[in-house]
Amino acid sequence: MNYIYELVFKVRDYECDLQGVVNNAVYQNYMEHTRHEFMKSLGLDFADLHYKGIDAFVARIEIAYKYPLRSGDEFVCRLAFEKEGKLKYIFYQDIYRLPDEKLIAQGRVVATTTVDGKLAVAEEVEKAFLRFLDQKSST
Repeated sequence: MNYIYELVFKVRDYECDLQGVVNNAVYQNYMEHTRHEFMKSLGLDFADLHYKGIDAFVARIEIAYKYPLRSGDEFVCRLAFEKEGKLKYIFYQDIYRLPDEKLIAQGRVVATTTVDGKLAVAEEVEKAFLRFLDQKSST
């Protein structure tokens, strides 16, 4: 996988369930935070976009859990993405425990955008993503 962004985390006690492992729903939070930080790194802010009438939404998410994280574990969430059709962005997000790089979870997130409440290409988002999409098509 050709990752283009990554974010390091540390598991907090309250993210664990009775079995002492990270609750399955928390992995989606890790992935969402990574996508948001990726977009911020491109100069895109969800609040600013919303005030301009642009909203990004998750349409579908799949997570394959491979191995549990525990309190205090450090890990990295890595991100790659591609565009599918006119309105779908596919984010591939994999979580690896540090420092051993053990694969913890694999996510596939389908996202889209609306402009003024209607499903549409958001030019501002498209422009920010363009350099990564061009990179992929030229390789």
